[in-house]
Amino acid sequence: MPSFPPPGAVTVCEINRDLVAAEALSDDRAKDAYGDVLGMVFSPIPFQPDTLPPIREPPAAEQPESTENVPTASVTSTISEFFKRMIFPPLNPNLLQEFDIQKISWNPHKHCLAFVSGKNQVIVHDFEDSDAKEPFILTSDQQTNVKAVEWRPNSGKMIAVACKGGICLWSASYPGDVPFMKTGVTPYSFSAFPRGSGGWWILVDVLRDSSAEQVTALCWKPDGRYLASASCNSPSFTIWDVSQGLGTPIRRGLSNISLLRWSPSGDCLLAAKFDGTFHFWETNTWTSEPWSSSSGYVSGANWDPEGRVALVSFSDSTTLGSIHFSSKPPSLDAHLLPVELPEISSLIVSRGIEKLSWDASGERLALSFKDGNEMYRGLVAVYDVRRSPLVSVSLVGFIRGPGEGVKPLAFAFHNKFKQGPLLSVCWSSGWCCTYPLILRSY
Repeated sequence: MPSFPPPGAVTVCEINRDLVAAEALSDDRAKDAYGDVLGMVFSPIPFQPDTLPPIREPPAAEQPESTENVPTASVTSTISEFFKRMIFPPLNPNLLQEFDIQKISWNPHKHCLAFVSGKNQVIVHDFEDSDAKEPFILTSDQQTNVKAVEWRPNSGKMIAVACKGGICLWSASYPGDVPFMKTGVTPYSFSAFPRGSGGWWILVDVLRDSSAEQVTALCWKPDGRYLASASCNSPSFTIWDVSQGLGTPIRRGLSNISLLRWSPSGDCLLAAKFDGTFHFWETNTWTSEPWSSSSGYVSGANWDPEGRVALVSFSDSTTLGSIHFSSKPPSLDAHLLPVELPEISSLIVSRGIEKLSWDASGERLALSFKDGNEMYRGLVAVYDVRRSPLVSVSLVGFIRGPGEGVKPLAFAFHNKFKQGPLLSVCWSSGWCCTYPLILRSY
């Protein structure tokens, strides 16, 4: 039987398919449940959810009419933009809360967590630093309306933050190891307000393109050289050479981008759009293979550890799709198979999957769902995953967050935790909680 946390309880961890619950958040209860096994406890991190970006974006300010002659290029651009918006209207801002934005990211080399903690800020908490009782807060006047965050894979010392008009790049600074700051980043714009001790964080660069759109999607190439970004208000995505600060826009189709996911090998990039289409891009020649869905847009996606299977969820379906690639890149030949989640439609009575995260070992899958009956509303479902010969899942149970009527705002796995899957969830009650999912094999 799947584990179900009783109303009023909070989930602590998983021990071999049993999700342990407690009456309230407690480091003592966590220590009793898994502290001796892991040798550490992941304390919950408080934040202010009421400062998170509102569901509805404010309308753009009207520009005053100019009495100067407007260049022909600007007229052409304006006409092009007019027809684009007439054929493909701007995105409904409510969708920003429904698709899977990367608001939580784990450092690939240590137990350090970054997450969007307010409209204009990111919290960084190092669980290994016993002297830092409280986390760092990354904030700058150039970093507004934050939507996504992701650690740079190869260094573990840089964080990319998607915000209004561009991408802020923060780098850790330690005595004797001060990062290079790009010319033009003015002194008042690089500051982190540390509430603990240890190092410092510096805003070293801001990547901007000519469109100045709100950036909503980020994804580093696994080697850390390139960064893919996109806006939910634009049909193109940009590949940034971060060391040069140069971005190359890539576009296929007219619908706006919902998410980006790079494969573990870096040979393939998944770009999904709001019209239900999605493309797999081969990243050596930048050719692509289009796919389409009749079950809404892709609301979440993850790759298996080998990069041979992409697992996707759709906004209007309770069935996942597993896309199996028949050969290695540059081939993009693949076939899609359904992955049924019978409990979501029958037990929970949900109308679709909202967010999805698959841990790097391929053994655990976490997802949230739209609506659902009152008993299951606001929970995170955890599945055991088998990948041989095909992807199949079985329900382990549900995670309940602290507080009454809470819901998950975002969640993500630590991809390099050696002692099993480790899931962090930001809850609407203002707590970011981390759940070790301890399996017998570890």
